[in-house]
Amino acid sequence: MLVESEGTKLFSAENIQINSNPVISYFCKMNPDILKQIIQSRKSIFPKDYTAEEIPQEILEEILNSAHFAPNHKRTKPWRFKIFRGLQKTELGEKLAETYREITRPEVFLERKYVDISEKIKKTDAVVAVCVNFSGLVQEWEEVAAVAMGVQNMYLTCTANNVGCYWSTPNTKDYIGDYLGLQENQKCLGFFYMGMV
Repeated sequence: MLVESEGTKLFSAENIQINSNPVISYFCKMNPDILKQIIQSRKSIFPKDYTAEEIPQEILEEILNSAHFAPNHKRTKPWRFKIFRGLQKTELGEKLAETYREITRPEVFLERKYVDISEKIKKTDAVVAVCVNFSGLVQEWEEVAAVAMGVQNMYLTCTANNVGCYWSTPNTKDYIGDYLGLQENQKCLGFFYMGMV
């Protein structure tokens, strides 16, 4: 099980509170162009373009909550998120940078990339470890697909709230399961970076 620690917040199928916004729902039904515009406006925005402004907590929770509405076979709700802010975010950056150094052969190691890993995280307000929980009830690819659809919902909710974001899938994700507190049936699928724009 993912462990919550100071400066981080854990979101899973069991502890995400489902909130629906009837106002947004109403306007999307009445004017599908709004939804179409959000979908067409969605794009990856990188930390270099984020401002220093913090993402309001209620918007952050809305972004994570939106993943809960992704389709998932047999309702396994396989998404698991661990959010990093503040000191815990800085420590994550250091861990990813050191992991890059450890797993990279000396002849292909790039000092600039090593530095950029932690610098990128410093410019980000919040980083979410995107993980999948394999239930054994359905094929694994279906649960990975469900998580990916959840991340798309997060992208769209970010877009609607003027939050820049992108999903990064570095090789280091495969080496930090213990750091994230993952169980044997869980896997990290990358990191979702967010910041106001």
